[in-house]
Amino acid sequence: MAGMPTEPDRARARELGLQRVLSAWIIAGIVFLLLPGTFLGVWNLIAISGQHTAARMDPAWIQAHGHAQLFGWIGTFIMGIGFYSLSKMGMIAPFAVRRAWTGWTLWTAGVGLRWATNLWQWRWRSMLPASAALELAAFLVFFFTVRGHRPAEPAARRPVWMVLVMAGSVGFLASLTANLAAAVASAAAGITPATGHALDQRLLVLFTWGFPVLTIWGFSARWLPVFLGLEAPAERTLLGALAAAAAGILAALAGWHTASATILLGAAALGGAALRVFRAPVKPAKVLGVDAAFPHFVRVAYGWLVASSAIALGAALWDRAGGLWGASRHALTVGFMAAMVFAIGQRVLPAFCGMRVLYSPRLMFASAALLNLGCLLRVTSEIGAYESYLPALWPLLPVSAILELTAVALFAANLLLTMGQPPAHLAAIRK
Repeated sequence: MAGMPTEPDRARARELGLQRVLSAWIIAGIVFLLLPGTFLGVWNLIAISGQHTAARMDPAWIQAHGHAQLFGWIGTFIMGIGFYSLSKMGMIAPFAVRRAWTGWTLWTAGVGLRWATNLWQWRWRSMLPASAALELAAFLVFFFTVRGHRPAEPAARRPVWMVLVMAGSVGFLASLTANLAAAVASAAAGITPATGHALDQRLLVLFTWGFPVLTIWGFSARWLPVFLGLEAPAERTLLGALAAAAAGILAALAGWHTASATILLGAAALGGAALRVFRAPVKPAKVLGVDAAFPHFVRVAYGWLVASSAIALGAALWDRAGGLWGASRHALTVGFMAAMVFAIGQRVLPAFCGMRVLYSPRLMFASAALLNLGCLLRVTSEIGAYESYLPALWPLLPVSAILELTAVALFAANLLLTMGQPPAHLAAIRK
């Protein structure tokens, strides 16, 4: 019938819808990264450096920064990429675009409310649980949309990358459920929106290893053999790393920090070995359109993962003032997670957002290099200053923060400029 959309028309409209909603998720993640994430972290660190102690800082402000980084940035990127990639693979139904917008609305409202509540504490006894409930509701929209897919292959034959991503999704669900429980407990009996220190220490292991690390391993197993020319992952070793990570998380939740750190150090080593990131590639790396140092930044990121686990073990044994614990978390969240997003994100997101080409490989190199330099200064100076091994390092803390803020700004600018360009095929026609 004349005027009726054809199947190619519907497929084209669906693809454009997926690109738009992914762009919305990515922009929201960048906003959370820049403002409540990095900028607030820099503000906190400058105050800590000036006072030569973190004891006087409001833990609600510190946790607002951490929540925006882990859930507001990393979590937003994971959910947006998940909706897009699974839809592209034909794994979830066409209505996923509508659900992705619903999830985006709930998620951005929840993360934004959490940040505002921790900072200004207006009606926080009701706002704090509400923010956690909105985040959990958003994830449930995502979780049940993805869960609705029934793969043709039996579970025993699913590729290892998919097993890791599924485990990361379960860890994400567990993290948001625990976050809601902690928010309700703080609202009922706490004196500020901040989670108590002992519980926060335990939950941070779940919030970091439970979904970002596992999901990054899954994406690494899927993409690194292609992009870096590596051998296929050692599947049994990678599943062993998954089992060790799960055991380390459970040990941390039980309060066995030394055992947890020891197990997670083993998991980090197994993960890097299984993904073969430290071995010579068997094929040339695919660096067209990105900076040629991209493979090296990926390897450095996995080095940070092992280093963060080793520092965490040292913290469980010797930490006195929070310096070792803080350094281990920073090495994990910035050295590993952020560095992997800077590397892999600038490699795949331009293609996902309409087959675009990265705006500037030079900006990619500058952002990754500054991020690693800032992380190195932060980790070393935090250990030396906080723990009083070398108090002269206190002035370096703000320097590290400014370097990382600059890196984040360059990363955000590169992605936003990329998304503002026409798709590659249209750009070629215009030329």
